[in-house]
Amino acid sequence: MTAYADSSVFVSLYLEDSHSQYAEELLSLGERLWFTPLHYAECCHAIGQQAFQQNLSSAQAQRIYNDLDRDRASAVWVETDLPEEVFGVCADLARKHAAKLSTRTLDTLHVACALELAAERFWTFDERQAKLAKAVGLKTA
Repeated sequence: MTAYADSSVFVSLYLEDSHSQYAEELLSLGERLWFTPLHYAECCHAIGQQAFQQNLSSAQAQRIYNDLDRDRASAVWVETDLPEEVFGVCADLARKHAAKLSTRTLDTLHVACALELAAERFWTFDERQAKLAKAVGLKTA
């Protein structure tokens, strides 16, 4: 079975933060996780931001980039392109839910990806995103 995790879950797996332990627990459930170019871009930005804020040295950041790239090359994640209809689904979700849930574009885009990839579970640390995922019938963690 595959689950869809938003980028915050992946970031917590590579960068130690307050959610890292829970992210590891989720990963230990044995579900395969979808990984899109959106995840990759957001993870790289998060690593870069940590280096910019001087929470990581450039050498530490490079090691984390290398770990991420190694895991991708080893097929730790289920890599896929963004689904073809994802932006239309994202817009539909925004029209139906953004005014009630205050979701942002990236929140809605991740939920749209999960729907289009037929994920059964959606993992996030973002409350608004979790509310949207629940509203469209995804099981959340």
